[in-house]
Amino acid sequence: HMAIEKRLTELIGDAARKLHTARSRNDQVATDLRLWLREETHQLAHLVIELRSTFLKLAERDFKQLMPGYTHLQLAQPISLGHHWMAHYERFSRDYERLIQSRQRANFNPLGAGALAGTTYPIDRFRTSQLLGFNGPCKNSLDAVSDRDFVAEFQFVASLIMVHLSQLSEELILWSSEEFKFIELNDRFATGSSMMPQKKNPDIPELVRGKSARVLGNLQGILVVLKALPIAYNKDLQEDKEGLFDTCKNLKLCLEIMIRFLESIKINADKMQDSAQSGFLNATDAADYLAKRGVAFREAYQAVGQAVRHCLQNGKLLSDLTLADWKSFHAEFEDDVREKIKITNCLQERLSFGGTSPTRVREQIVEAWAQIKQEVQLIEMERTDFS
Repeated sequence: HMAIEKRLTELIGDAARKLHTARSRNDQVATDLRLWLREETHQLAHLVIELRSTFLKLAERDFKQLMPGYTHLQLAQPISLGHHWMAHYERFSRDYERLIQSRQRANFNPLGAGALAGTTYPIDRFRTSQLLGFNGPCKNSLDAVSDRDFVAEFQFVASLIMVHLSQLSEELILWSSEEFKFIELNDRFATGSSMMPQKKNPDIPELVRGKSARVLGNLQGILVVLKALPIAYNKDLQEDKEGLFDTCKNLKLCLEIMIRFLESIKINADKMQDSAQSGFLNATDAADYLAKRGVAFREAYQAVGQAVRHCLQNGKLLSDLTLADWKSFHAEFEDDVREKIKITNCLQERLSFGGTSPTRVREQIVEAWAQIKQEVQLIEMERTDFS
């Protein structure tokens, strides 16, 4: 507090010596922390927008790229890689909304609340709030000096962003493995082994995955500090800052490096497509074929299950079966089933809203770019208001 007053005196002269009039350290530090976090949140919001824009660029490039979709980490149904990138876009879009909403809730002014009870000086807290770019003054002086909800909320939002970065990192680590070979790492973002000359280790996503634990720990830390405090200021609240500073620093680092990492990876398109062609990813479409012809889905499910079992026993794919084979599993199968279960058709036919059809993915991308443009305009307008 004395350092701030000293620096302010250097900048504006003797008027700064009245900084503490009608104020306490309690309301001053709460105000400083909100101002600092407001600026940090603004920077982070820009990084989340940049990350989401990166996903949109990848989706534009890969919206027709066939790949296997997974549930339980088992081969499930064919999807497009662009659809996969857009799933991550949606996650970070919700994170962006939470980030902006948390900043709005934090943007209220404790200054003038004093130590806990307000002041006898005839101050205008609304004018002060306007000058500092706050939405308004905190309504209760006791709450104003003790509230650290905005710190806890930010830590939660940051933790969820890091969880999403960690999940993305886990996928990229798997995809870069010899077993998947879906992506190839750029040498700038990987390291070798000190012993094994053939290694190319995915250090960046591994480090991001590790950093997530640190940020989650900071969230736990502030919640534990707050859980037993009586209302009004307590010295325990000094513990609100170290974890917050650490979270902001590491979150910015992780967002910045993940953007560059995603831009650098090379997609092994043939390997993705080959994986999508195997594993009976078109089995659901074969069952849907029967269901659309009036067969109860459970019955259709059992018939296609028998077909899959037959293929496994004979080293075949569903696409290898003859019409006679299909008829042996259910009389409603006709010759057009082989066309219907082609993997590319399985992808194209998923035209429901939010589906993986390239047509739908392209629509999602166009809509998302418009959303990004609007967000950039709004966030810059808010920045001007705060300034």
